[in-house]
Amino acid sequence: MSSLKFQKLNMKSDKLRVTGKKNSKLFICQLFFVVCFLFLSYSSSWCAEITGPEVKMQNNEIYVTTSVLLEEKQIQEIKNGIKKELRFYIDLFRAWNYWPDEFVLGKSFVRTIKCDPVKGEYIATSYDGSILTEKRFKSFESMMKWALGINDLKLSNIRELEQGTYFVRITVESKIRKLPPVIGYFIIFLSENEFKVAKDSTSFAVGAVK
Repeated sequence: MSSLKFQKLNMKSDKLRVTGKKNSKLFICQLFFVVCFLFLSYSSSWCAEITGPEVKMQNNEIYVTTSVLLEEKQIQEIKNGIKKELRFYIDLFRAWNYWPDEFVLGKSFVRTIKCDPVKGEYIATSYDGSILTEKRFKSFESMMKWALGINDLKLSNIRELEQGTYFVRITVESKIRKLPPVIGYFIIFLSENEFKVAKDSTSFAVGAVK
C-alpha cells in the first residue's frame, strides 16, 4: 500500500513539473511577442525631423537657429498629458578632407514639455546644465514653439577658433517612457531612445582658408 502511495505522489510531482514547464514556456512566448511588438512599434514609425540648422556670424560670434518637428502621435500624447523630455545637442565640428571631422565644442539642453488638458496648463522647462528655466504658456502652440526651437544660440567666438572649415551638427533625442521592470530587464536590444535624429548645417569658413 505504501509503495502505491509513493508511486501516486511521484506521478503528481511529475505532473506539477510538466505544468510548471508549460507555464514557463507560455510566459516566455508571451514576453517574446510583447518585446517584438514594442521593437517594431518604435522602429517602424517616422520619428522627428530637424529644421535648419541655420548658422550666422555676427560681431565675431557664431549663432545657431534650429527646431524639431514631432510626429502627430507624439504631439497627441503631449496633448493628452504625457510628459516628454527632449535633449538637444548643438556641436561645432571642424571639417577635414582626409581625416575624420574634429569635434571642437558643444552645448546641450534638456527640454521638458507637459500640459494638463483639464486645467488648461501648459508648462515647459529648459536646463543647460547650470540654469533651469521654467515657462508657463497660454496656449499649446506657443509652448511647443518655444520648447522645440532654439533661436540665435551663441555657440562660439570665431577669434577663439583656428582657421578652417566648420559646420554645426544638431542632435535631438527623446527617451522612451519607463517600461515595466520585467519587460525592461529582457529588452536589452531595444534602443533606450524613442527617437534620435541628427542633421548638419552647411559648411562655413573661419579665417582665410586655403
